[in-house]
Amino acid sequence: MPSLASRDKQLLLEVARRALIAAVERRDPFENLPDEASLRQPAGAFVTLRCRGRLRGCIGQLAPGQGQGLVHVVAHAARSAALEDPRFDPVGSHELVEIEIELSVLSQAEAIAPSQIEAGKHGLIVERGWQRGLLLPQVAIECRWGAQRFLEETCVKAGLERDAWQHSATRILAFTADVFSESDFRLEIRPKPGYSIST
Repeated sequence: MPSLASRDKQLLLEVARRALIAAVERRDPFENLPDEASLRQPAGAFVTLRCRGRLRGCIGQLAPGQGQGLVHVVAHAARSAALEDPRFDPVGSHELVEIEIELSVLSQAEAIAPSQIEAGKHGLIVERGWQRGLLLPQVAIECRWGAQRFLEETCVKAGLERDAWQHSATRILAFTADVFSESDFRLEIRPKPGYSIST
C-alpha cells in the first residue's frame, strides 16, 4: 500500500494503544475504530511492545483476513502482542505506563534472490513445507547482522537449519516496512494508573 501520512500513523498508534489497554482490561479492542479510507486498505502489520527498552511482545499478520483493513489488523495484533506472545506472560495493567508501541506496516512480500537482500531494508520470510519464519527489517539493524546472517537467522526462526536457504525446496520472500513508534510523535496517550478508555 502507499506510504502512510503522518496523521494516519498517529491514528494507528492510538488504535494500538487503545487495543492494548482493552486487552489488559479484557474488553473488545475493536470498538470505535477510525473509519478513514486509507486505514481500511488491506495490509499486513506487526505490533511491537517494549517495556523500558526491552521487548515485551511482538505479533503481527502478513495479510488481513477477508474484509479486514489495516486498522483492524493493528488492533488485533496489539491485543495478541499483549496477551498471546508465547515468549512472555500477558501484559499487566501496572506495565501500561512503561510500554512503548512500535508499528511496522508491511509491503507485499515478493520472492527475492539471496544476492539481492539488503540488511536493514528488507524483512524476510523463509518457507519450506509447513515451516515458516519471519524477521522484520529492523531486527538486522538492532542485531548488527549482514544480509547472509539475517537470512540464516530467518531460517532458524522457521525451525530450519541455518543453510536451509540454499536448498531448492526453500522459498525466500522479502518485504519492506514503514516503521514508526509513539516516541516519533511524542503521543500523549499513555494511561495514568487506573485509567480506562471506557471512562
